[in-house]
Amino acid sequence: MSKQPRKQRKALYDAPAHKRGKHLSATLSKDLREKIGTRSLPLRVGDKVTVLRGDFKGHEGKILEVDYTNYKVNIEEVTLSKPDGTAILLPVDPSNLMIIKADMDDDRRAKNIKGDN
Repeated sequence: MSKQPRKQRKALYDAPAHKRGKHLSATLSKDLREKIGTRSLPLRVGDKVTVLRGDFKGHEGKILEVDYTNYKVNIEEVTLSKPDGTAILLPVDPSNLMIIKADMDDDRRAKNIKGDN
């Protein structure tokens, strides 16, 4: 892997879908880290997260959408109001998030965490 920033950016732009999910992962809270036994997890719709940095620091909410093309996540409580009064979701970088409650309804996700796959 190269150290050159242009090649790092190109690798992100050209990454296939199975690698994009790895880049969209966030750290786990301390209690989840002990319970699950891993440091971070890929983000999924339904996970409850808290914002660690930026203007919305401390806000908590569920993930509504994961944007794999732009590497961003939309959270229900993180909105901006437009001049006409309508609210729009503000995309957040996954590195600024911490998973508080992981949505474990999916059997494949539970198997991946345990290492059964």
